[in-house]
Parts: sequence; C-alpha cells; structure tokens
Amino acid sequence: MTGEANLRPGIPRGERGAITIADRVVAKIASHVARVALSRFTDSVDHVPPGRRTPRVTTSVRRAPERDTAGRDAESADGQQAALGEARMRITVELGYPSDIGAQCAAVRREVTDRLRTWAGMEVSDLAVSVERLHSAHTRHTDQERVR
Repeated sequence: MTGEANLRPGIPRGERGAITIADRVVAKIASHVARVALSRFTDSVDHVPPGRRTPRVTTSVRRAPERDTAGRDAESADGQQAALGEARMRITVELGYPSDIGAQCAAVRREVTDRLRTWAGMEVSDLAVSVERLHSAHTRHTDQERVR
C-alpha cells in the first residue's frame, strides 16, 4: 500500500469531480420556498383552494463554468462562496383577491433567489413570477361546479 497511491498520476483537485444539481431539484426548492413566502400573506392564501396553493416552476439550470481554483471551498474574489451554476426560471402562482399582488410576487422573487443561493449554491439570472389566476372569496367555486 505504500506506493500505489503515489504511482497514479496526480489529478488536480478541481478535475476530480463536479457537483451538479438537476433542474427538478432546483424546481422543487423554488416551489417550496415560493409556497412558504406566499403563506405569510394570510389575507390572500385563505381565498386560494388548498389544491392550488403549490406554485408551478419551470427551470433551466446551467452548470457554472470551470474554474482554476482548488478545492470545494473555493471562493470568489469578493469572499463569497463560488456558485455551482445558474438557474433561469418561471414561477406560476394563484393568489387570493383582493390582496397586494405586487408584494406577493416580490416576496417570491426575493426569497427564491436568496434560498437558491444559500441552499443550492445557484445564482438566479432570470426569474419571472406570473399570476395565473386570482381567487376571490365572493366567487369561490369548487372544481366540480366548474365541470357542469
């Protein structure tokens, strides 16, 4: 055992492997964070039927370009943890009405961007939050009533 490891050609630390995060993992994180962000707006969330409270996320993840830095603990020049990749996404939500739609969309955008950076090491280059439907307490219908 003394010389076997020493006989193999040395592979630089940065070339030994890579961390990749699948699109669906990023989408699940974003969906969870968006749902939590929206749950803080109690005046709105009470009007949305339970089956429609989960935001839908489409995402595209691009792996970070290779860097010449050594090791997993590589940091960028400003001392921040180096990003593992870049995500572009679209989050579609259903909200209660009346409510502050702009504040809810801004909260989703802010929290998803922050959490993806913290939890997955991903930078968010493009994030669009779109409101697909507004649910009013005055026009609440069940799904079976809509089918008829």
